[in-house]
Amino acid sequence: MAFRGKASRGCQMCRIRRIKCDEARPTCKQCAKGRRNCPGYKIVDQSPPSSSSEGGNTPGKIEARQTATKVLAPKLEAGAGSSSDLKRGYASGDRCVKPHPRLSLEEMGACHFISNYVLIPRQGLTTTRGFFEFVVPLLKTENASPHFIYAFKACSLASLNNRVGTGNDFDKEALGFYTKALASTCTALKDPILTKCDETLAAILLLGLFENITAKTLGMLAWSSHIEGAIQLVKARGRGQLKSKIGLDLFIAVRTQMIIHALSTGKAPTLDVDWWVDDPVSHVCNTELLQLSSRVGELKHEVNGLLATITTRSTANVKLVKDRIDACKSLNAEIKTWLEQLPEHYACKTVAWEPYNPKCDYSKAEVFPGRIDTYGDLWVVNLWNVMRCMRIILASLIIRLTAWVNFPTDYRTTPEYASTVSTVVEAVTDVISSVPYQMGLFDKRKDLRESATHSNFGCGEDASEKGLAGYFLLWPLTCIQGQDYLTDFQRIWVKGRLKAIGNALGVRYGIMLSQLNVRVPSMLILRDQLFNEHQNLPADVMPMGGGAAPPGMANMLIPGVSTPSMKGISAEALGREEVMRKEIFQRQTEELMASAVEKSSKVDEWTVKQQLHL
Repeated sequence: MAFRGKASRGCQMCRIRRIKCDEARPTCKQCAKGRRNCPGYKIVDQSPPSSSSEGGNTPGKIEARQTATKVLAPKLEAGAGSSSDLKRGYASGDRCVKPHPRLSLEEMGACHFISNYVLIPRQGLTTTRGFFEFVVPLLKTENASPHFIYAFKACSLASLNNRVGTGNDFDKEALGFYTKALASTCTALKDPILTKCDETLAAILLLGLFENITAKTLGMLAWSSHIEGAIQLVKARGRGQLKSKIGLDLFIAVRTQMIIHALSTGKAPTLDVDWWVDDPVSHVCNTELLQLSSRVGELKHEVNGLLATITTRSTANVKLVKDRIDACKSLNAEIKTWLEQLPEHYACKTVAWEPYNPKCDYSKAEVFPGRIDTYGDLWVVNLWNVMRCMRIILASLIIRLTAWVNFPTDYRTTPEYASTVSTVVEAVTDVISSVPYQMGLFDKRKDLRESATHSNFGCGEDASEKGLAGYFLLWPLTCIQGQDYLTDFQRIWVKGRLKAIGNALGVRYGIMLSQLNVRVPSMLILRDQLFNEHQNLPADVMPMGGGAAPPGMANMLIPGVSTPSMKGISAEALGREEVMRKEIFQRQTEELMASAVEKSSKVDEWTVKQQLHL
């Protein structure tokens, strides 16, 4: 056996991280700088192994096995505070970092999950909020409920499996724990006491996250079901849940998910805005964010309902639609003003400009030509992107309503269209310029490294790529990838980033979402007109007017069967007429849905329907 070179004399942590150690005593400077517990040094035998030991447990092989389990060490911060206490608590007891730790698969999964998804707010800053912060204290609870433990193990093993790579059975074990968690949670929900326990609500949130991590069949439908269940539990738990730290963290987590759920599905937020923001820790900016996002969700629900029920262009109906246009414009202006007046520590800054490269493969590029922006942390950038998506949603609503009012005139000739296109193009550019920061590019490129700012996670290295960043990016990227106003190169790049979130960051649903081929608002306008045509609009009202559907869709529509005069037509003939209309409507709907996904796509039908509001 050949001599493999001089063994490192560095501390165990630096050897695990494969970086140069200065070998300072008692704690190396690398560990001190990274706020890690230095586990100390090991005396290494420097003599080359003999050839006779090739098949045995040589010191080199033993060391390789020991360093193969990369322990994510909890960070210890100076000073007191809730986030520091959580980390110190997690680092205490059996999970204390020791030389040569031998962790089981489940322990490695736990460390990996906490370092990727448990966001801890920094002390003394109002810009950050935690995410899944409740996980760590619940893990420390004696005799923790089995449904919470099963849900946590399912998420942790699924996350570890996706980041480590293929060729292992982590996914099977994760799915096994998920099945157990579902069964245990269903049992707990039948118990009036367990229903209101923190661990039950935590388990439901983790089950929803599991769907996004693994992207199993009907993943988004299951995610939606879990979130709706969590919302119902929060209502049942009442205001008393805000009295404890864990209860408050759970409440905030559900509230955050509820916003995304309302905006993406078009369902009105549950309960009024004041109920959701009446908690003891909401900063004024967070409160205003919740109020604005709730209003957008309610307005979207209103408009969807209005366009699905009005069947004639009477004076009263036209006025209703125009009033909704004014409401959308007013709320968009309010959001724009709010963003401009955010405190300085919420501001995003442009730190670099990516030049255009004609030879670039945009499906794999980490940066799209244009600005590269930096933010205070993941919570701040998520706040900005949610607000940008809300402006895009409002723009889409304005165009849909305008198309209805001006039908059969081409809506693209209206002043509303020109102004809303400008709004969407600006918001899309801003979202694209935020992606490099979220996907860890700042620590890969020397020219960006000095501008890097990091979020604070429960353990591990803050500078590494995080699964939570990909999780936060799913909705903004899905929102912009279907916009009519994207260039071909932009759409290719966005789809590539969604695939990278699935493959590199381990949030597998990004791969499925990249296969959506929805075009907004043109497909939604088509959907609105399909519905109205089926509702017996006058015969001279033909679908799509100026042919605003994307390429290949203009010829998809079959002219509706005109409504004949009621005189001299038997009931049987009218019945056949209605059946024929329903068949045409069903066929047109199916064609619309088929064109909304790429060929051979595995995107579940529920996701497609939500994108098209069918």
